[in-house]
Amino acid sequence: MLGRVQAVGAVLTVAAVAAIQPVGRAAATGGGADYPGLRAVIRRLTTEAGVPGALAEVHDRHGRTVITSGVGDLRTGARVPAHSRFRIGSVTKTFVATVVLQLAGEHRVDLDAPVEHYLPGLIRGNGNDGRHISIRHLLQHTSGLPDYLDDSLIQQVIADPLAHRDSYLLVQAALRHPSLFTPGERFSYSNTNYLVAALLIEKVTGRPYGEEIERRILRPLHLNETFVPGDETGIRGPHPNGYIRTDPDQQPMDFTRFNPSVAGAAGGMNSSGRDLNRFFAALISGRLLKAAELREMMRTRPTGRPSEYEYGLGLERANLPCGGVYWGHKGDSVGFSTQVGVTTTGRQVTVMVNLNPGGGEAQDVTLSTAVPTALCEDR
Repeated sequence: MLGRVQAVGAVLTVAAVAAIQPVGRAAATGGGADYPGLRAVIRRLTTEAGVPGALAEVHDRHGRTVITSGVGDLRTGARVPAHSRFRIGSVTKTFVATVVLQLAGEHRVDLDAPVEHYLPGLIRGNGNDGRHISIRHLLQHTSGLPDYLDDSLIQQVIADPLAHRDSYLLVQAALRHPSLFTPGERFSYSNTNYLVAALLIEKVTGRPYGEEIERRILRPLHLNETFVPGDETGIRGPHPNGYIRTDPDQQPMDFTRFNPSVAGAAGGMNSSGRDLNRFFAALISGRLLKAAELREMMRTRPTGRPSEYEYGLGLERANLPCGGVYWGHKGDSVGFSTQVGVTTTGRQVTVMVNLNPGGGEAQDVTLSTAVPTALCEDR
């Protein structure tokens, strides 16, 4: 969710050796020999790309494998916990979109109805008009709504990390800026879309989006390591510290405690590799959505971004170098970056690093190879 403050220059090298920790059946199918390519990528993140700590968790037909490298606490030198929880940033959007699509399947939301139908008067001004923006436009980032999250707000968060920030007021702040384009004309990633989607969920159900996520997704799937924190500034359960660097010559600063209300439905959730893999596997296999709504979610359009991924309704699709495609989402939050990828053949991977913003190009390039490596690697 939170965009990276650009920091170009020297990177901090943390001396660490990658450790592989097989769990369950994976321990009986080769142990430390599993996923050597992915292990090399995770090691490079901490020894060459300047990340304090990194984690990858893979689920496949053999079981579960966790790979960690580096440290979760620069002060004590403690390693990244194998069962880490962390802030998942924009991966939150897939949970929110799933709830909206479930409501569509219940005929309580029409994806092609205007936002104005559900939230009259909310989106008005500077060319932003809820009468012409559909629910589909929100979920697919084709609304033209300006992003409330800019460098100025990020600096405010860094200066006052524990302050509560109201989603409605954040939407109103975004609407002080002009519309980016006519709704549906093109793709432009805007966190404002998902704050509006959360307000829609609350209006239709009478309950906050977090309660609906818990009721509809977390409890049925037994995702006990995932939660919507609201104003909760800590991370429940074992977790690495989250770090930021706003200057290339600066040592990483501990930013583990912060109020995620600024991210809200656009990127405020916490989870784990285990739970994210389980959630995305259930989603693309049809356990959470009816067939018609899943097809809508998976109907993607090009983003025009260099990475060449396509975007559906809260879900990304990208080509694999070994052939085929994978589904998932990326997420940046204060202190953490997360990437999730799953295939229809039954392999899932979540990758996390505990530095954001400030990792620079070396982190971005290396991290971008982790999910495809895991999904293509032979077992």
